[in-house]
Amino acid sequence: MRSRATALGHPVHPMLIPFPIAFLAGAVLFDLAGRLRDVPAWWTTGGYLLVAGIATALLAAVPGIIDYLHSVPPKSSAKERATKHMAANSTAVVLFGIAAWLRGGVAVQPGVIVLGIEVIALMLLGLGGYMGGTLVTRNLIGVDHRYARAGKWREETIPAQNGKPVVVARDDELEVDQMKLLHIGDRRIVLARTEKGYVAFDDRCTHRGGSLAGGVMICGTVQCLWHGSQFDVTSGKVKAGPAKEPIGVYKVKTEKGTVKLTL
Repeated sequence: MRSRATALGHPVHPMLIPFPIAFLAGAVLFDLAGRLRDVPAWWTTGGYLLVAGIATALLAAVPGIIDYLHSVPPKSSAKERATKHMAANSTAVVLFGIAAWLRGGVAVQPGVIVLGIEVIALMLLGLGGYMGGTLVTRNLIGVDHRYARAGKWREETIPAQNGKPVVVARDDELEVDQMKLLHIGDRRIVLARTEKGYVAFDDRCTHRGGSLAGGVMICGTVQCLWHGSQFDVTSGKVKAGPAKEPIGVYKVKTEKGTVKLTL
């Protein structure tokens, strides 16, 4: 079983983000001020901040890539936004790298071209930061929104066996209204326990592709937290929009102390 970080955002990622933003923004400001006021100590400071910013940006990119591959729901509006976020940040870092290379040294006075590249890169970094904030606040990537008795995040990868029942949990593993995300082949399936027993359904909200395992469930209804769509977890039918299409459901049975699912 993997940690909640794999499904809803890597905890290291938000901790690292402020460093490259602060270093690179500081580099641009010190370089501009140093050139305008002709103070070598200022642009030298900017040069060191530029190097530190690029280094920490590359470090922050590692958990960011992990989030992109494993945390953001596939085929969703968040995936599109995350792709643009990654592209903006990556382009910004490349431009800062080009600026550092053209500069030729931390103590060298930055030329007009170098300053222009740095300003453009900073604007892209700001755009990427805005989209990253939207991923957190609107798409809830990395946000722990668990309610009382929701239990610890549960996630498991299971080999696919089409047409054959596979064990996906112990019969006492989940409490009522708790959910578990299953990776079976290329599918993301939610195993949940209701007052009437276990159920299984697709992890994709049919509105914008939000993760239902990252939502909340009560009284046999699961709600996507992105826009509030609700689905009956037994039949898959829409109980409240904006979603219009039902979610897929799967056959589940409890046998000899285990929960088995058939695709």
